[in-house]
Amino acid sequence: MSQMPQQAAVSKCPSCEEPLEPGDRFCGACGYDLSVVPARPEDSPTLAIHGVVPAPDDVDWPVARDSDGHGHPAPVHAAAELPGTDSGGSPLPPPPPAAPPSAPPSAPAAPAEAPAPGVRFDRPGEPEEYPLQAPDPRLTAEPAPVPGQAPAPEPAAASGQSAPAAPDAAEKVCVACRAGRVDDDGYCENCGHAQPRERDHMEQESGPIAAVSDRGLRHHRNEDAFSVGCTALPDGAPASVAIVCDGVSSATRPDDASLAASRAAGETLLGALPRGTHPQQAMHDAILAASQAVNALADEPATAREQAPHQNAPACTLVGAVVTAGLLVVGWVGDSRVYWVPADRTTPPARLTEDDSWAAQMVAAGLMNEAEAYADERAHAITGWLGADAYELEPHTASFKPDRPGVVVVCTDGLWNYAESAEEMAEAVPLDAAARPLHGARVLVGHALDGGGHDNVTVALLPFPAPSQGAGSA
Repeated sequence: MSQMPQQAAVSKCPSCEEPLEPGDRFCGACGYDLSVVPARPEDSPTLAIHGVVPAPDDVDWPVARDSDGHGHPAPVHAAAELPGTDSGGSPLPPPPPAAPPSAPPSAPAAPAEAPAPGVRFDRPGEPEEYPLQAPDPRLTAEPAPVPGQAPAPEPAAASGQSAPAAPDAAEKVCVACRAGRVDDDGYCENCGHAQPRERDHMEQESGPIAAVSDRGLRHHRNEDAFSVGCTALPDGAPASVAIVCDGVSSATRPDDASLAASRAAGETLLGALPRGTHPQQAMHDAILAASQAVNALADEPATAREQAPHQNAPACTLVGAVVTAGLLVVGWVGDSRVYWVPADRTTPPARLTEDDSWAAQMVAAGLMNEAEAYADERAHAITGWLGADAYELEPHTASFKPDRPGVVVVCTDGLWNYAESAEEMAEAVPLDAAARPLHGARVLVGHALDGGGHDNVTVALLPFPAPSQGAGSA
């Protein structure tokens, strides 16, 4: 790969973060040689699914737009032939070298500083700074009543006091005391316990795919959202779609941003694929539609009142996958991920996306190995997101054609923080995940909660190749 001056990729010195001028070959502050830092590729999934890159340069891989002008997608090749291409048709770079197993993570010499322009932290602070709330009803409440059985009333209090009147059937009953009415503010009139909100835990199964989202154990609300669905291509072949969005916690209304983005992207994909749009082009268009939906939130009066005087626009990340009978397309902006887990666990799994984050940029620039970069406190500062204050939108898309069956894992960092490598994710995915995707998604969410549940957790599972519609969890 040819090397380019650093100013072609970043506006600050990667060593000391001193601003650079166009044409600089060395940093004027620390003398860093800017010509040795490779420019970050525009669109570069991390790993190949299987196989090696062939020697010929004229391999025809699917591109974003139709190749023959008649609505037919470009031809594809098996993953054993080559790993894939980015949305511009350029070959993908090889994966970054792994850190030596015996070398412990070491902190970089440069002290931690505030993120540079174009970088955004998706967490308000360290885990101990997360807002706390009343104990999780799922951990403290008694078992839910049997359907059809009346809730047990609270025992009478001291003399002269009566137990609260039983609520009408149409009213919500407190999950903690199982007797008090739930007020409009979400709290029980009897015991004052906060009630779980609709988005605290969500599950959905659509044909052969499923998704689960959970608030986690430390956040006061769920700022993740997802959209899953099945459709058919013009030739009748089945297609599965999953979109997962993670609200940026430091932004205004992150839960609204993720919900708007997931709905817009999912609707765009499910509408475009039956019309014959190539899946990679459909994914690109879906990310643009999601961006417009999030941008529109910044213009709403409620947002203007809530964010003043900081003017912090709603924002979220997005990752998605489209699975057909022979093609796997992924797209993303931010640090949520897609993993490939083959049904035959003797073959290697792979991560198919590259984070838009500070840590990924350091690794791509060759300044740190992965262990060093992700040990830094700036590791999760995202450099790409959807929102009105994003510097520029760079949707990443890539196409793959796995040469064997497996399952596609689409998830937020609330899960992959507890199973970061492809091998760790494959170990967490149940062996029957392709046949029972809802069960598999529940297991993965439980894996994150057992690990600490410091963040919202969302995961969608899609079997590959897409089975005929109607198949689902057992």
